[in-house]
Amino acid sequence: MMLITGDGCYLIDRKFHFQRISMRFPCKYSNGGTPERNHHYTLLDGEMIIDTDPHTHKQERRYLIYDLIAINQVSLTEMPFYERWKLLEKEVIEPRNMEREALSKSISPYYRYDFEPFGVRRKGFWLLSTVSKLLHKFIPQLSHSSDGLVFQGWDDPYVPRTHEGLLKWKYPEMNSVDFHFEVGADGRPLLFLFERGKKKLMEGNTVIFKDSEDISSYSGRIIECYWDAAEHHWVCMRIRADKATPNEINTYRKVMRSIKDNITEEVVLKEINEIIRLPLYADRIQRDIKAHQHMVSSRRK
Repeated sequence: MMLITGDGCYLIDRKFHFQRISMRFPCKYSNGGTPERNHHYTLLDGEMIIDTDPHTHKQERRYLIYDLIAINQVSLTEMPFYERWKLLEKEVIEPRNMEREALSKSISPYYRYDFEPFGVRRKGFWLLSTVSKLLHKFIPQLSHSSDGLVFQGWDDPYVPRTHEGLLKWKYPEMNSVDFHFEVGADGRPLLFLFERGKKKLMEGNTVIFKDSEDISSYSGRIIECYWDAAEHHWVCMRIRADKATPNEINTYRKVMRSIKDNITEEVVLKEINEIIRLPLYADRIQRDIKAHQHMVSSRRK
């Protein structure tokens, strides 16, 4: 998450550690010139990704914001997701972009956005009817990695921590589990998860490291692994330097259930095609279109 205050911005990690960063988030303004004030106690939820330029291969960190929890000390958690998502663009992203563009034309700018540690933008969400295009065109062209789809409820309130009602679909090779890895006294690789806050040895689970012969360098680390169904073992994908603890046993069970269910891309697209034909879906889309047109018309007046 990111907390924006009048005294500075702070990144908040999974362990609730705060890291102060130098960034600027002006509030919305309409009269031109310098914004009258900056955001103060605005809380964002998002993820840090690394974009890679396909031509130069230059890498750049970027913070993708996918939710707005509070704005200027006002909680938005009960507001429907689609309203929070629209406010995010209008109240957070657009003012930054407007000021950045204006300052780029100034001979002596009072702030340099190009000195910030990373870029910021809103994460995109699309209608169900666009899923096929997302899978076949959009995701393959992304400048950062993607493990699948998140089906966000349009009317959902903000749910902290784990949202049990959130539907996710991952590519089969991305159905992963984060284990704590150790090398046993006999040299045997050991995988651990958490159960009620304590380490639990996952007997019978084995892991291989395709790119390393010295597995001792992984000992004591959190490793993300995917399941090789053909060989019946886990394969290490990467070290999770951002995590200090493994997944809970319940997460492991959910992943294994997902692997067993084997919901393929074809199954997902077939189900979605049936859903978007339902009158309920079509009626909702029409209502949203009319509401948007009314809002645009009101602004023009």
